[in-house]
Amino acid sequence: MYEQQDGRAMMVRHLSLELYECSAWMKFVGVMSIIGGALQALTIVGIIIAWLPIWMGVLLFQSAGAAQDAYHSGDENAMRTSLSKLKTYFIITGVMTLIGLIIGAVFLLIGVMGTGFSFMSHFRR
Repeated sequence: MYEQQDGRAMMVRHLSLELYECSAWMKFVGVMSIIGGALQALTIVGIIIAWLPIWMGVLLFQSAGAAQDAYHSGDENAMRTSLSKLKTYFIITGVMTLIGLIIGAVFLLIGVMGTGFSFMSHFRR
């Protein structure tokens, strides 16, 4: 039984090595995201969305901590927690990217239409 547990722990350590090695960077990016969100909260418009980068920073920080736990202890649950937090982080990032692209496309379309109307009104004179 102990051999099976040791084998699983070694596998978890092996699989969590890459996350463990970048956990310091994950914590750094997480802290910077939290600081950025706190600075956004100082503005009137930013206070509405400041919770998002703060939440994302906390997710990264928690994922890094769980990855370190998984590497040191060989704990499967810590590895799952790390991957789950990272998954949530990337889903939020992807959704925010899609929203940004859609908003950008709408503003581009509005700008092109406005320029076209302005150009057309110039020749009507």
